[in-house]
Order: sequence, then C-alpha cells, then structure tokens
Amino acid sequence: MQPTFHRQVGGYVVRQCAREDLPNVIRINLATLPEHYSDLFFEELLQESPETFIIAENHSTIVGYIMCRIEFGFSNVKRFGLARKGHIVSVSVLEEHRNKGLGRTLIEEAMRGMVNRGCSEAFLEVRVSNTTAISIYQKMEYQTASRLEGYYRDGEAAYLMTKPLA
Repeated sequence: MQPTFHRQVGGYVVRQCAREDLPNVIRINLATLPEHYSDLFFEELLQESPETFIIAENHSTIVGYIMCRIEFGFSNVKRFGLARKGHIVSVSVLEEHRNKGLGRTLIEEAMRGMVNRGCSEAFLEVRVSNTTAISIYQKMEYQTASRLEGYYRDGEAAYLMTKPLA
C-alpha cells in the first residue's frame, strides 16, 4: 500500500501509515504509553482501516501516530440506536515533538478517515489522570459520556469520550 499524503504542519508531514512504518510506530508506543499491543494488532488495524492509521514525521523520522478501528454497535452519542463508530485506540507523540499541534492534527486526519468510512461518531477512552489529553479532546468538542472504573490494567479509571461526526 502506498501511503497518501495528508498535510504539512510546520516542519512535519502527516500521512497515512505504511506497513514499513509499523516498527517505528511500535517503538513510539512502547516509549510513551503504558498500554502496549502485539505487533499483530498494529498490523490488523492498519490492514482493516488504513484511512484512520496516521503518522507524523519530521525529516523522515516518525514522531507520532494515531490508530483507530471502525466498529458497528450501540451509539455512544445518541440515546438509542446503532451506529458506525470510529474508535481511537491509541494516539501518541514523542515528548520532544509535543505542543506543536501534532496530536490535534493526527486526530483530525483520523476523524476525516472515519467520515470517509461512513462513521457517524468517534469515541475513545482516556486515563482520568491524563489531563493534557482530556483538555485537547474537550477543545475538539469531545464530551465525557461515562467513567469506566478499573479500565486499565493498573486499575486506573478511564473516561469514555464521544463526538458526533459530520
């Protein structure tokens, strides 16, 4: 699969992930997040939904990523009904590249991919202690739908945050 160009943000290129990018994405996940996934999981999400697996690179070095999965199930936004939903599974930017708009850009590009795949809403889980990420999501008009006690392996709770998509 040849990745498609998305956009430039400062000196960064934000584009679809390619299979050969996965080892670097996995390294970022291991270096920055307590939640780790199998290599096969990364490959599966890239294959299932390449439009929502986006990377940020600086001088051809990957410095951030977002990976999502498209799901169908009960709506997190509407009170009743089923929906095609984009699930933000994991997003991270290396610390030295944060506060440059990359996280927001990655989320925006992934949501664009969700809309292109027919999703009517997006959702994610975020640690209750991750106030920086929560603030970004709130600025992007994500709403807290519920608190999920003991969601993470270490026992920390998560907020389920949702957003309707145009």
